Amino acid sequence: MKKVNVDELFEGKASRYALVIGVAKRARQITQDFEDQEVVTDDKAVMLAIDEIKNHKINIMQPENED
Repeated sequence: MKKVNVDELFEGKASRYALVIGVAKRARQITQDFEDQEVVTDDKAVMLAIDEIKNHKINIMQPENED
């Protein structure tokens, strides 16, 4: 199993919640893309999403607080 340093991923993010939601949404997109393209892989969608965030291929956008 691949170990992930959460502190490294969390760097520069305002909340862990946003990080978790961003990873989950991206993993669902990856899964859907694989299903649409009929791709079979041993790679887990969550790990692919984490790698994309860690390598800055995607960025998590956080809504601004409306006070």
